[in-house]
Amino acid sequence: MVSDMKKKLMDILACPVCKHHPLELTVSKEDEKEVLEGKIRCAKCNIDYPIEDGIPNMLPPE
Repeated sequence: MVSDMKKKLMDILACPVCKHHPLELTVSKEDEKEVLEGKIRCAKCNIDYPIEDGIPNMLPPE
């Protein structure tokens, strides 16, 4: 199931690499319901996870 990127998800998201919480959200585009474009950043391991079309890509880098 694909989840739309809502700001309240930031309360539960952790870095898939190091499990750090909380993560930092940078919003480039949003509507009244969700974040459409932006990035989620782990300050501990300095990895950015993109948000495109409202979908966060939280797959660890290879």
